[in-house]
Amino acid sequence: MRILIYGAGGIGGYFGGRLAQAGNSVSIIARGKHLEAIKKNGLEVESINGNFTITPSLATDNLKEVETPELIILGVKSWQIPDAATELKSIINENMMLLPLQNGASNIENLMKVLPEANILGGLCHIVSFMSAPGKITHVGFEPKITFGELDNSKSTRVKKIEKVFTEANITNVIPDDISLEVWKKFLFITTISALGGLTRVNLGKMRESEYLMDLMRKTAEEIKMVANAKGIALNDEHIKAAFEVINKLDSKTTASTQRDIMEGKPSELDNFNGYIVKEGNRLGVPTPVNQFIYECLLPMEKQARMLAESI
Repeated sequence: MRILIYGAGGIGGYFGGRLAQAGNSVSIIARGKHLEAIKKNGLEVESINGNFTITPSLATDNLKEVETPELIILGVKSWQIPDAATELKSIINENMMLLPLQNGASNIENLMKVLPEANILGGLCHIVSFMSAPGKITHVGFEPKITFGELDNSKSTRVKKIEKVFTEANITNVIPDDISLEVWKKFLFITTISALGGLTRVNLGKMRESEYLMDLMRKTAEEIKMVANAKGIALNDEHIKAAFEVINKLDSKTTASTQRDIMEGKPSELDNFNGYIVKEGNRLGVPTPVNQFIYECLLPMEKQARMLAESI
């Protein structure tokens, strides 16, 4: 399959590497020193499942150079989706599939503001990986898995084709009965810990030691469930319980990627996580005081990070 990895960070770099390793024609959109290193030495993946290096069919920052792909995997951050969709609009045709894998519950909504709904699949992934150096992706946790499907949950020919490609690349993959619910289950987990971690600036172990902070997490999760229910998403108490089972089992040194971005003064997914819950809560008449408190406390820092990023 001809595959375009748009954004070759921890997610796009790892899964793009596995797909190229399996013999697919993989093109990579990357930037700056990361792109230079991939062009010079290939893409190096250091993984708990075994290290490898691949040479992509093409590595570029110019979308016009890319041979028309059958599948585009979006590996950018959720706040970068609007710009990515605008750029990708120039190459989209009726047969192309677009699979977003970043965290967030509004990614599909934002993609559909720019691109045809027929091209878009629902998706998410489970992996702890990051760009550890230009040209190098490091995978340190979770058995990598991609969950994906049609927005109407039909088991179409095209998702079966992607399933075959992922399986042949030794990528664990699932086509669920309800892709929107799966996206929200992941969103529930990541939003519960991410921004609060950025606010406290400590690892998950330190937060777990505080009954007060654990209570804030539970209230955050409950508000997310209520907003999801108002949108017709069947999140329930069992999903919250499952999220906290994961939270309680994670390594004490764990920090979420959004938390790390906040702490490093980088633009983050704050608006797409807690901010999205606050805005949807306001729209739907669902109170979200805990999410709003976390969001408003971090918003001045987020605005400053974006101003600095735009000035570079």
